[in-house]
Amino acid sequence: MIREILQTLDDLVVIKEPVKKELEITKYLLKYRDRPVLFENVDGWEVIGNIWSTRERIAGYLGVKKEDLLQIMADAMENPSPYKMVEEAPFLRNSTVDFSLLELPVPKYYPKDGGQYFTSAMVIAKDGNGFANMSFHRIMVNGDKTAAIRLVPRHLYSMWREKAEQGEELDVRIIVGNPVYLLLAGATSTAYGISELEIASRLKQATFGSPLEVFQLGGIPVPVESEFVFEAKITPELTDEGPFVDITGTYDYVRKQPMVVFERMHHVEEPVFHALLPGGYEHFMLMGLPKEPQIYASVKRVVPKVHGVRLTEGGSMWLHAVVSITKQHDGDGKNAILAAFAGHPSLKHVVVVDEDINIYDDRDVEWAVATRFQADKDLVIIPNARGSSLDPSARKSLTAKWGIDATKPLERKEEFERAKV
Repeated sequence: MIREILQTLDDLVVIKEPVKKELEITKYLLKYRDRPVLFENVDGWEVIGNIWSTRERIAGYLGVKKEDLLQIMADAMENPSPYKMVEEAPFLRNSTVDFSLLELPVPKYYPKDGGQYFTSAMVIAKDGNGFANMSFHRIMVNGDKTAAIRLVPRHLYSMWREKAEQGEELDVRIIVGNPVYLLLAGATSTAYGISELEIASRLKQATFGSPLEVFQLGGIPVPVESEFVFEAKITPELTDEGPFVDITGTYDYVRKQPMVVFERMHHVEEPVFHALLPGGYEHFMLMGLPKEPQIYASVKRVVPKVHGVRLTEGGSMWLHAVVSITKQHDGDGKNAILAAFAGHPSLKHVVVVDEDINIYDDRDVEWAVATRFQADKDLVIIPNARGSSLDPSARKSLTAKWGIDATKPLERKEEFERAKV
């Protein structure tokens, strides 16, 4: 599947010479931050990175404008649709128990990383009621068939905890190398019981006209488009995980996290391993884009006309946002600020602008702040709020949040209009 995607790219960088998986991959991915990079020889494997590093490339693959990504994501999250069961999958053509994680092209990205890291991996698990959860998790290799997995207290954590408290292992499938509609779905935050696989199916249906196809691998649904699939178990045993460079480009600290035991590997013919650079533009896109519909929905509850939401690259597409609205009352800007923080609790800084401002142009946004904002009356500061654990300036995840209302006063709108020809 990834090979088919690569054929559509006109800005692909191909590295033909052998490249080391420890640190050397990172140098190329940093050099070509917004271009896809294909490594033809990483320990004998092919590796792709930066493939989804721009909004334009993601939108182009899905056949929409970048401004419409928010809407198709919102639709998929609000209207998940069934996936289709099939009887075969390309990744079944190569299956083995004779493999070592240490010999796979799993990179060590930065000098202080705790080890080689799966960064694009998604984990699929099924609970006793038949609910299938799919979510992103970083996985640090620490042996031939063992690794530590970072579990934050969300759905997979709850599934694991329920098993661990009974002294049992959680059976999972770990997938690597997937189309962007699966990756975006895997990064969404939904209510327990809503499967990310069904969100992916809706995204695929809306953009390609067909539902997601999955194969039941040992009772767990696995997308047939995956390049690599690992059968594994998350054990009750805890081990050190980290350090690891997260989305802000700073090191996250070492924690005790569950141990994963890998049992069997499947992959397609001539597979391409997806290396997701921590703190890179692709990381920003896949982690940030699914949060924009949440901010949009939250703001729309308090301001009827919301034109767009953008998590900015300068804020790692996690901590800073710009929201475009049409004001009906002078308090709408401040209400939009508060609603944005409610929609994405990790958000630290938001700028609210009028509909005539291009939220994808940082200079245009700064112009709005320069000409339509006064700090003594248009600045909202919220001290000691829960923020992101990924923000190194936060204290025990407590942060000061601030919002800028850079919208025109309704009674003086004409004074703030830009000259036009």
